[in-house]
Amino acid sequence: MINDPAELDPAGPEPIELAPALLERMAAVRAAALRTLDSDEPVYGVNTGMGNLSKVRLTEADQRAHQRNLLLGRAVGGPPWLPPDESRAVLIARLKTFLTGDAAVSVDLIHQLVALINSPYTPAIPAEGAGSAGEIIPLAHAAGPLVGIGWLQAGSELQTAEGFLPALELGPKEGIALLAGTPGTAGRAALAARKASRLADHLTAVAAGAIAVVGANRDPYQPSAARGDDVLAVEFARLRELAGPEPEPRSLQAPVSFRVAGHVNAHVRRTLQQLDDAVERAFTGVSDSPAYLEGDFVGTAGFHGIDLAAYCDHLTAALAHAAEVSTARLHRLLDPSVTGLTAQLACEPGPQAGLVAVHKRAVATTHQLRRLTLPTAISTAETSNGQEDVQTFSWEAVGNLAEAIRLTRETTACELLAVRQAFALSAGPIPPGLRDLIQAVDDVVPPIDADRPFGEDLTRLLTTVLQLSPATGA
Repeated sequence: MINDPAELDPAGPEPIELAPALLERMAAVRAAALRTLDSDEPVYGVNTGMGNLSKVRLTEADQRAHQRNLLLGRAVGGPPWLPPDESRAVLIARLKTFLTGDAAVSVDLIHQLVALINSPYTPAIPAEGAGSAGEIIPLAHAAGPLVGIGWLQAGSELQTAEGFLPALELGPKEGIALLAGTPGTAGRAALAARKASRLADHLTAVAAGAIAVVGANRDPYQPSAARGDDVLAVEFARLRELAGPEPEPRSLQAPVSFRVAGHVNAHVRRTLQQLDDAVERAFTGVSDSPAYLEGDFVGTAGFHGIDLAAYCDHLTAALAHAAEVSTARLHRLLDPSVTGLTAQLACEPGPQAGLVAVHKRAVATTHQLRRLTLPTAISTAETSNGQEDVQTFSWEAVGNLAEAIRLTRETTACELLAVRQAFALSAGPIPPGLRDLIQAVDDVVPPIDADRPFGEDLTRLLTTVLQLSPATGA
């Protein structure tokens, strides 16, 4: 049972139940906010129009329809839709922000939101096209089913949201509250950070396997080489533990892609922590506008997601670099001068091509990744007749990050397949720290003694050994 908004995890799959004391606090905030609205002072989006029409005062009759109309008129998106886990993360993030009290929404709306979160359905939320200062387009789709608007998805099936939940009429401030801030980016970023953390562990383990199988000189990973950098020191320790005792090095220096493994993976972990911190700021700070603060409605700029956008971009670039380094190591694993093994890790080089095409797939994947690394928050595009004259495109930034995680997993799977084949051809002992990983590979990938459709092997690695969300296999 949730007693505090901080306890809500946008990446968590468990059903949500809110403590009565928390709901009582929300009811008290709502009552106070309604008393403030009785003063008839202009409150943006409540008794006025939105955007460039905020100078227009709404009649009482207009106000009663206005909150629902806000959702209707802004649901202009379409497929492709977010995957279900990301859609659910958006809803939970919206709930987290509501439970701060800044939005001053009713307990009835909170109950309706919890009911949708706990259902087997998620809203059909567009993955693209959020061209506004905040997230009003995707949030209109996310919130629509609360009042019978839009579509719900279960797997690949879509059904209308009309009649799915009990009828609910939005009260004053509630429509604009559903569209305010950047809960979508924050929720999706929290989910992406969880997946990226698991991916970082895979990057380290697979790099350690490559280091071990080629007998790379361990000098670059010595503790003294991490002076002044605690994150790097921990990464060096992980690599040394997993790669096992140092044999007689094959050469004085391994290729650069092996030597820099610690620095590259430490950078991924540093940027991941920075994103985690930005997500925490997004959930603890004021993102609603107008926000109900200290008894009054205050216009804020909490919709400007530059903090989240910048650190999503940062992690995307870090993953792209890690994938490029992984792909470079994979290329070296096919080179007999580096491994001392057969060319292209083929059992019979010449009649067999070995894993050369696996490397080609990794090259294509890293090329896709490069296109994601352009910073998103560099546009001054205007909307709403100039009322919104800058935006950060944070929705695009977190979408790029999700795609970067997916593609980096693919390059990691390619390198892992090569590492396993190299161990098999070397007939040497597998370091104790890597035995569980190699056994997990062996459980789903048969021994490679001839060419075959290696894409099937890579798919099995992605859906088992390298999965990032155990509940879904993603």
